[in-house]
Amino acid sequence: MFKTTVGIDGMACGMCEEHICSTIRKAMDVKKVSASHKKKLAEIITERPVDERLLREAIAPTGYGVTSFKCEPYEEKGFFAKLSGLFGGGKA
Repeated sequence: MFKTTVGIDGMACGMCEEHICSTIRKAMDVKKVSASHKKKLAEIITERPVDERLLREAIAPTGYGVTSFKCEPYEEKGFFAKLSGLFGGGKA
């Protein structure tokens, strides 16, 4: 899994956050996506690395600007991820 953090300029409210999340969901196969207008970023969880060019192309028509991009390996945390590891779903 991969976590991509994208700086987004121009979001001002919750509707802006939803617009960004909806745009990202339509453009790519995501496990989870969230956006914060206060932090000026979106976080995307995917099975495969996100193609920066495709993401920028998807967001450009919305009027918001991509200010940064960082994609890195991600390991789920939390109770259910730990359970999965206990029962053979984790790394060997």
